[in-house]
Amino acid sequence: METVEGVRRLRLVGGNLALDFVNTRTGPPVGPPDDDVLTGYPELLAWAGYAGVLTDAEVTRSHRRRHDDPDDTQAAFLRSLDVRDRLDEVFRAVASGRSPGRSTLARLRDDEADALAHARLDRAGTFVWSWRDDHTAARPLRPVVHAAVQLLTTGPLDRIKGCGGCRFVFLDESKNRSRRWCSMDDCGTAEKARRYVAARRTRATR
Repeated sequence: METVEGVRRLRLVGGNLALDFVNTRTGPPVGPPDDDVLTGYPELLAWAGYAGVLTDAEVTRSHRRRHDDPDDTQAAFLRSLDVRDRLDEVFRAVASGRSPGRSTLARLRDDEADALAHARLDRAGTFVWSWRDDHTAARPLRPVVHAAVQLLTTGPLDRIKGCGGCRFVFLDESKNRSRRWCSMDDCGTAEKARRYVAARRTRATR
């Protein structure tokens, strides 16, 4: 998955914007990722539109900015990869019951300070942070950072889990907190098939 179309084939199964951003890399549960949908600024914009971070109009505007100032948009893209590494480290630590490193959390705090510096408070029943007036190249990243900090500060942290079949992380919203897979349609089905084949082999050798 190395194109804009590949971004749109990615399943949004994290249950939280920040977790879905971490899940833009795929691979096995342990070890390095084997694929990455974020290969450039156009793919970052495509993901932001797909995930609801940007409206269609904002995506179009951001594409124009890419042509007007390619250095700025490339810097924003590289920063997004840096932030994703940070979020990946934080949420994998939380999912395994460990504490993230202090330096990583300090950098995430700085990311959040930057995000809120470009936000405004809008009323939508209650008041919410909005980035509608943010027309900078890093605009797609800021709601992601804020979603991450909100999840870390308000929880529920014990519902953040890693998939048993791939490297995706997700928020377990099941009643009995028993969810093991990013998606039953993908990793859950694959595991059922594996168990079925293993059971047949066992019966055949008896």
